[in-house]
Amino acid sequence: MIKIALVGIGYWGPNLLRTFISLPGIDVRFICDKNKQLAAKIGFSYPTVDFSTDYNQILADKDIDAIVISTPGVTHYAIAKAALTAGKDVFVEKPITLKLKEAENLLKAAQKNKRILMVGHLLEYHPVTVKLKALIEKKTLGDVYYIESRRLNLGKIRREENVIWSLATHDIAMMMFLLGKTPISVEANGGSYIQKRVEDLAFITLQFPGNILGHISVNWLSPRKIREITVVGSKKMAIFDDMVHDEKLKIWNQYQEKKRFVDYSHLPKLKFGSISIPRVKLEEPLKLECEHFIECVKSRKQPRSDGSDGLRVLKILMAAQESLEKRRVVKIV
Repeated sequence: MIKIALVGIGYWGPNLLRTFISLPGIDVRFICDKNKQLAAKIGFSYPTVDFSTDYNQILADKDIDAIVISTPGVTHYAIAKAALTAGKDVFVEKPITLKLKEAENLLKAAQKNKRILMVGHLLEYHPVTVKLKALIEKKTLGDVYYIESRRLNLGKIRREENVIWSLATHDIAMMMFLLGKTPISVEANGGSYIQKRVEDLAFITLQFPGNILGHISVNWLSPRKIREITVVGSKKMAIFDDMVHDEKLKIWNQYQEKKRFVDYSHLPKLKFGSISIPRVKLEEPLKLECEHFIECVKSRKQPRSDGSDGLRVLKILMAAQESLEKRRVVKIV
């Protein structure tokens, strides 16, 4: 029986609690949150789970195997570092921290104490993302030209973090996962329309090795909710629409012929073919992510979205923020 404690029961915490408590062989022992009323309300639905406002109480409990952290990003480092030092495995929601040095310190703490450190990059566990990665690796789409991601909705407006840190984290992690590559440069532009100095709209361009482009559009001011990823290759194109109930992934058998222009009588040809829908067993990504963490706790293997993955994504987030502020392309070193 794996015994865990959940720290932070605000926006995303209830989803993590619901998921972990449903897994077999898991004993959720504690909910820890400073908001007594909120935690007590959640705890009413789960009477077997104890509630605490004292994080030190959880760290001192030798029966607790792992800590799940779903607090504001600014608190991630202090809580995760204390948990790792106390000998607990850690699942921390994205982003891993807000500073590179802090993330690096967490990796060192996990290694020193021989603990599991996993970051909540949810889309890396989505069955359609995993299928799409397999198609890319098998060259089913040919050579990838570019990936475009759109994550749009009306709200929820945040005060503590802009739209890049809130939404684009998912798309950055997903693109790096799909390609197995880290961008070499980042350029970001955005606007603050509802609140000063908190961007609610952003466009991010990632330059990957091999002349592959990634483009991310994120905002809280869209009239429609859109969660869509397009991958364009030299042979085929794929669209992952996460807003439809089924048939989330479609492969378009069409492309533009790669041919040197000679004259107008020998123009490169466009191929328009059929659309296929690969079979993908759809399961809740959050459930798969939580199961993966528990599996890693038991087997001691490194998670897919481990601390190193969290650090790589953090570097791109910080580069995007720098580009946004200085209005220039930022190279990744």
